[in-house]
Amino acid sequence: MLRPILSFFGTFFSLITLAVLAIALSIGAIFHIYGKDLPSHETLANYTPPTISRIYSGEGRIIDEFARERRLFTPAEDIPDLVKQAFISAEDKNFYHHSGYDARGIAAAIFDAAKSRGKDVRGASTITQQVMKNFLLSGERKIERKIKEIILATRIEETLNKEDILELYMNEIFLGQNSYGVTAAAQTYFNKALTELAPHEAAFLASMPKAPSDYHPVRQKERLQTRRDFVLREMRQNGYISQEEYDIEVAQPLRSVQNGDFIAYRATLPPRDYFTDEIRRQLSEDFGEGEFFSGGLNVRATIDPQMQINGAAALRRQLEKYDRGRGQWRGTGKTLPAEALTSEDNWRAALSELRVARDVDQGGKWHPAVVLEIQDQQMRLGIEGVDSTDAEPSIVPRDDIGWLPKDFHNTFEVGDVVHVRRMVSDDDGSFVRWTLRQVPQVQGGFVAMDVNSGRVIAMQGGFSYQNSVFNRATQAKRQPGSSFKPFVYAAALDSGYSPATIVVDAPIEINTPQGLWRPKNSSNKFYGPTPLRTGIERSRNLMTIRLAQEVGMDVVADYAERFGVYDNMGPYLANSLGSEETTLYNMVAAYAMFANGGERVTPTLVDRVQDRYGKTVYAHDPRQCVDCGDPNIPQNRSPRIVSDRERVMDAITAYQLTSMMKGVVDRGTASSAIDLPVPVAGKTGTTNEARDVWFIGFTSNIVAGCYIGYDQPRPMGRSAYGSSMCGPVFQEFMTDAVAKFGGTDFAIPPGGHFINIDRFSGARLPAGASGDYVVAEYFRDGEDPIFGYVFDGGFAMGDDLQLYQGGEEAVQEVTTSTGQKAKVGKKATFGSISSGGLY
Repeated sequence: MLRPILSFFGTFFSLITLAVLAIALSIGAIFHIYGKDLPSHETLANYTPPTISRIYSGEGRIIDEFARERRLFTPAEDIPDLVKQAFISAEDKNFYHHSGYDARGIAAAIFDAAKSRGKDVRGASTITQQVMKNFLLSGERKIERKIKEIILATRIEETLNKEDILELYMNEIFLGQNSYGVTAAAQTYFNKALTELAPHEAAFLASMPKAPSDYHPVRQKERLQTRRDFVLREMRQNGYISQEEYDIEVAQPLRSVQNGDFIAYRATLPPRDYFTDEIRRQLSEDFGEGEFFSGGLNVRATIDPQMQINGAAALRRQLEKYDRGRGQWRGTGKTLPAEALTSEDNWRAALSELRVARDVDQGGKWHPAVVLEIQDQQMRLGIEGVDSTDAEPSIVPRDDIGWLPKDFHNTFEVGDVVHVRRMVSDDDGSFVRWTLRQVPQVQGGFVAMDVNSGRVIAMQGGFSYQNSVFNRATQAKRQPGSSFKPFVYAAALDSGYSPATIVVDAPIEINTPQGLWRPKNSSNKFYGPTPLRTGIERSRNLMTIRLAQEVGMDVVADYAERFGVYDNMGPYLANSLGSEETTLYNMVAAYAMFANGGERVTPTLVDRVQDRYGKTVYAHDPRQCVDCGDPNIPQNRSPRIVSDRERVMDAITAYQLTSMMKGVVDRGTASSAIDLPVPVAGKTGTTNEARDVWFIGFTSNIVAGCYIGYDQPRPMGRSAYGSSMCGPVFQEFMTDAVAKFGGTDFAIPPGGHFINIDRFSGARLPAGASGDYVVAEYFRDGEDPIFGYVFDGGFAMGDDLQLYQGGEEAVQEVTTSTGQKAKVGKKATFGSISSGGLY
């Protein structure tokens, strides 16, 4: 009787043993099969996660950030225990006790799935398994991936310690809102550092890994709060917080940046502008986009924040002045539908989602607004971020549109989106009214840099970066017009001519395939034999063409290329008047070489770039400090800095040209616009029909330049000149720049001497001569200047061309639409529209 029973149990035990063995062999076979050809887990030991690249001002303040994945790497030892405990409680409470996978958790997940017949399928991945999935595997929910996870998790546990694994996890995990890792998420949701987080905020972050899109702090606020409270409860059960702490923390409301409870981190930074975006563009080319957006670079920019603000304000002021003078309303071109105007909540929500410029601060911050009601004498608005009050009603009165030809009803419609700003009293700053604004259609660029180092201290590429990201300072190719003429004169001065050399200012006619070209001076007059100085001071076109012909356009082109104005300039006479296009950035850098005595300057927006480890991978200043390490340097002597910069023009030539360009500002075409307490040199530029207007000028240490024109070039009108439009931009900016950086007389190089010259005739004057007609010109020692010889460029005179046109200009008087009298020029001809610059 006993024997059959024992036999039965023996057989049963054998079957169980065989079954267990078969299962074990099957599991072993599965793990062997899936364990082959897996990614190497050892690479994680040297893993460098993609991190944010940051741009700093010269004062060390963060001014912009760039990243595809917003991540700030934080070592495990710098992550507070509270934050670690919150994530461990939410994701893997046995993290410190298992060997990569949690068998009990897996069994519980299988049981729950079977019990619910597949409706309740939950993950049982440990933090280690999640690291494997995020770093080495795909995110697909398949049994094969889970097996691979377990295999890799056990392997990585043998390679890295728990803190290293936790470091990888907490820096890699996606937590919503383009935030990767806990440090970036703390900034995104609370604008706080990890050390500033309270337990309920740490639990908030720990709620996100499960499904960030399902726990939005605004759209799924209640769901997120339920999850946060669950994490807090787990933290209490795991002994990380006390019951008293739990009661306090679980009672806290769910607060976040997205809900308006904290100021956004991005709001603490300046709005992205042309300067930092140009750094992005240039460094992406130099280092590659992948390295720039994920390499964690620390970039020290050359920007002077206050000078940048001043430069932007000066350019915007002139653009807006010109635009309002045109008397045309365009607005934003955006309209809200009628259904969005049914309630304040609706129009505020619709307005907030509209893409319009919000980065303009000109005379006050510009606010987007929507027209809600139009009356005869006023217009009622809904203004973004502003509540209408009795003291400051959201009303625009009829007086505010006096610069427009039509009334409210004929200009605006309900639903139109506009810009407005507060108008305040000049006396006490009190509110006057809301005033309508619009982004000008005319655009421009502005650049300012140090003449010795090429460090760009300010750059504005248009009226508003958010309105148009196209950088007109570096990307727009425009005709420089007469602002190019100094390069013709530089070539001449280096070729043996002097500021007193006489060139005939007389008519020229040239046969071209397009027809007969008859260039003219802007005054439509001819002035006969004239010294070079007067030619550049008064911006004489005909003198410049004759001089370019005498020197040779191949020589002029070589100079322009040497200074970096062009890469390959066409040797055509029209180009001597600036008809070939270039960028403002190139022109300002070239003028810097005039200012510093003729040495090569490489313009830069960046002083230094460091990698994520602090190693300098780029430095702009290559000069060597030969005795910085010498402890015996006298206290009254600074270390010697050796410069090996290339000389692009003779120092005496640079001074002669600078002196002549100083005359442009003192008594020439820019004299009415520029008035600074230090010596200033520069050159205006106005192309035919004023399609582009320029002014570039410099003191002894700062060079700045401006151009203004439509993006699709077209005439800007008779009142548009380089002196009248760009001159005020330069004057406003340089007033502040001189106050900050100072300025001195331009340095006189050795090897020369001064001779008094009659600036009208070019004749030599005695040493004691005085008067407005006397100018002291600098000549090289040992050089015997030739006086009285006249150059004409070898051009023959046409039979029908007058040598001197001393009478009236070629204009006619007309009656305007307002009944006033005005003088206009003759219609344009091929010769006039193809000659590049006017003056």
